[in-house]
Amino acid sequence: MSDASCKLYTAKQVRGLDYMAIHELGIAGYELMCRAGRAVVDVARQRFPGTVRWLIICGPGNNGGDGYVVARLAAVAGIEVTVCSMIDPRALKGDAARAYSDWQAGGGEVLNWPLPDDLSFDLALDALLGTGIDREVGGDFRGAIAYLNRLDCPRLAIDIPSGLNADTGCIMGCVVRARATVTFVGHKRGMYTADGPDCCGAINFDGLGIPAEAVSDFDDSAGSLLSSDLLPAVLQRRPRNSHKGNFGHVLAVGGTSGMGGAIRLCGEAALRSGAGKVTLATDPAHARMVNLVRPELMVKAIETGDGLRFLLESEFVLALGPGLGTTDWSVSLFDACMESKAPMVVDADGLNLLAQQLPQGDVVRENWVLTPHPAEAARLLDCKVSEIQQDRVTAAVSIAKRFGACVALKGCGTVVADGSGRYAICPAGNPGMATAGSGDVLTGVIVALLGQGLSCYDAACAGVLAHALAADRAATRLGEIGLIAGDITDALPGVWHSVGL
Repeated sequence: MSDASCKLYTAKQVRGLDYMAIHELGIAGYELMCRAGRAVVDVARQRFPGTVRWLIICGPGNNGGDGYVVARLAAVAGIEVTVCSMIDPRALKGDAARAYSDWQAGGGEVLNWPLPDDLSFDLALDALLGTGIDREVGGDFRGAIAYLNRLDCPRLAIDIPSGLNADTGCIMGCVVRARATVTFVGHKRGMYTADGPDCCGAINFDGLGIPAEAVSDFDDSAGSLLSSDLLPAVLQRRPRNSHKGNFGHVLAVGGTSGMGGAIRLCGEAALRSGAGKVTLATDPAHARMVNLVRPELMVKAIETGDGLRFLLESEFVLALGPGLGTTDWSVSLFDACMESKAPMVVDADGLNLLAQQLPQGDVVRENWVLTPHPAEAARLLDCKVSEIQQDRVTAAVSIAKRFGACVALKGCGTVVADGSGRYAICPAGNPGMATAGSGDVLTGVIVALLGQGLSCYDAACAGVLAHALAADRAATRLGEIGLIAGDITDALPGVWHSVGL
């Protein structure tokens, strides 16, 4: 997690890294641009071998300058390059102007926008807008993006797909749909959440030779991109002299009538993630049946909140919410758990009941993890779902600050955040996870890790990552469409084993 390549930055922070490289380390801006161009050509030839006719559409800034460098280097390598500029290239400034001049000096030509529709290419490269976009794309740039997306060939984005917000992962009206993206200097956080993964395709990173120790000055304000190295870093191999009491006793609270499956999914995932013992506190209507085919789960029939309070006198870590419902029975169990000082993960209707408490004032406590999907997050912040999705990192941090919690905001590029502003994004996972019960499994994973002594933030990060990696393993074997939540649970042992745990 300390490696600079695993850090996530805003567009402003990346500009700061650029400035530092040029003005403090003495690396010329044009040298960085040439390094970027070489990286793009290398990736393009490796990822799209056999392509010999390239189109590069260049914009008015340094992203366009990158495009001219790519064109010059590709032509030297024998590629037939067509370059189109959105502006009169003689109006370019600074390093971009030099890149155009070098392209022109080598005999390169530039076509004006718009291009005819009857041209044919093997590869199209997007050097239009870069990371600075903060408003909806319009005019000729919208037309150029549409043109690139219509082409019957792969698209490669230079630094970031044009039209994608580098901070939020939102589409600014329209966006280039790239097969692959070559990004430089620092990983942009918007490429890994919301619409970012769909727009970027395969992401290739090049630090352009900027020393890692120089980048470390920005680490305190950067986020993290979760990687499998995290799992053995926060969870150690178990000593042989161990017993189940060493690894936590999970109490999963929920499962109203008709929803016993949710609480069982949570409990099974906790067992598959190393919990020493798991007890389900659930509705008497199905308490005798919920563990029929999973006898490792202990079950307590709970009729009232007072019955749960008695049970909570023992030492547990809590999972509150899977299948809980919003009935009077649900509220009584919710209230009993909120009185407890035990570490806790809250999900599903536990979050909805929490949101209902807000008119009476914010509910703040220590040692808890909230795992909302965007609709639940919107209830917690009393806003629209679209506002959550417009900036998922800011939303997760806002919830964390409001409730004194660690938050895992689920979705494409799940965001984990705490009240200090620290955040991480998970690049793993797949659309097969969009199935009933997947969130219950995640709750079980995180609460099991809490029970094994991890901090809320480490448990949330490791739990989100392990859950996503398990889903990817299951999808590799079964495909995405037919994936169900239990398949994710079944794949969890393989995730732990793969990292030596």
